[in-house]
Amino acid sequence: MRYHMRRKDNEITDEGDLKKILKTARYITIAMTKDDEPYIVTLSHAYDEDRNCVYFHCAREGKKLDFLKENAAVWGQALLDYGFDEKECSQSWATVMFSGKVSFVEGEDQKWDSLALMTKQLVVDSERLIAARSRQRVLETVVGRIDIDYMSGKKTNDVIL
Repeated sequence: MRYHMRRKDNEITDEGDLKKILKTARYITIAMTKDDEPYIVTLSHAYDEDRNCVYFHCAREGKKLDFLKENAAVWGQALLDYGFDEKECSQSWATVMFSGKVSFVEGEDQKWDSLALMTKQLVVDSERLIAARSRQRVLETVVGRIDIDYMSGKKTNDVIL
């Protein structure tokens, strides 16, 4: 069931703005469940606009993987924080909420491409780091992919995207 946005004046309706937030946010937070137990985690990521998906990397074992293998459905948020104005007692922000299903990237080329995209979106000197990355390290890295099936956005009125 999808809810309507109560504060229509804060709603982000432009798909380009939603994608921009996902692409420029430094981190995302995803929520997941396993056996009726909720769990959230904050991740560095990359947003692939052409495939409308988010990539992330993680350890080869642990709670996050256990949860995702049990239930691939996630709910996520990307937040751009524009700061708090103490004089006005107000916060400026823009956020995207999304849902999707997680799968895991297999194959060296696909892993290489998704990790390169993450590096390009997160690091200023990305080309040097990408060139120095070892084949073995890429093969050992677990890369998750969230295929987004729904997005909505909201922002404070003072934010221009």
